[in-house]
Amino acid sequence: MSYEGEPLAQSMEPYSTEPVTLIEEVFPQDTNAYDTLFGGRLLSLMDKAGGIACAKFAHREFVTISIDTLTFIAPARQGDLLEVTGQVVFTSSHTACTKVTAYTMSKATWEKNIICEGYFFFVAIDSMMRPIPVPQFKPSNDDEHEEWEKAKGIRENMLKQKAKRKA
Repeated sequence: MSYEGEPLAQSMEPYSTEPVTLIEEVFPQDTNAYDTLFGGRLLSLMDKAGGIACAKFAHREFVTISIDTLTFIAPARQGDLLEVTGQVVFTSSHTACTKVTAYTMSKATWEKNIICEGYFFFVAIDSMMRPIPVPQFKPSNDDEHEEWEKAKGIRENMLKQKAKRKA
């Protein structure tokens, strides 16, 4: 079965494997009483970068289905610049996983420091909110293969947990 006249996912080629990068400034309304960025605000930016990376990769609409292995490493403070980068690292027939990394950047030096990273899973959908096939990501080097295996393991664990909830 194909989607809107396109071939099956196995024979579709990705449109772009390049990462997506968003840059934002941390404003007062984004912070708590300690003048550090609200975690929910950062998650929103990370989810956006991951979703856009999937859309760029597959030319599909995606919705978030899972966030995993999310690690907060350091805070961002009011006035910091944030760089949030998402890149597709794994696909299955209807899903894509992006590794999303957030950094703070100095306005003076543009030096980056990592503050958070995680794996965001998305499913491609049609206009009726039904899952549709996506092109398949093929790792081309050792780093990409390592990320593929890590995301595949996360997905397998996610599916096991889902099966337990249904049982």
